[in-house]
Amino acid sequence: MKVIDIRKLSTTELTVETGKIRDEIASLKRGIHMGEVQNVRVIRNKRKDLARMLTVLGEQLIKETSRSSK
Repeated sequence: MKVIDIRKLSTTELTVETGKIRDEIASLKRGIHMGEVQNVRVIRNKRKDLARMLTVLGEQLIKETSRSSK
């Protein structure tokens, strides 16, 4: 997922999406250990997507808290 698409999501949507991606990463790791998943690069891409989402989520939360404190 690209950062442009991620920035369009709200904070609640981002928290839901990060939960989904964390579940996907966990299931992919289990699949690798069981020998079901052959392409291990998928986990790397999912982790990068998760990092992008968490970065944007943090930025949005900072903006929201700075607005509410004024």
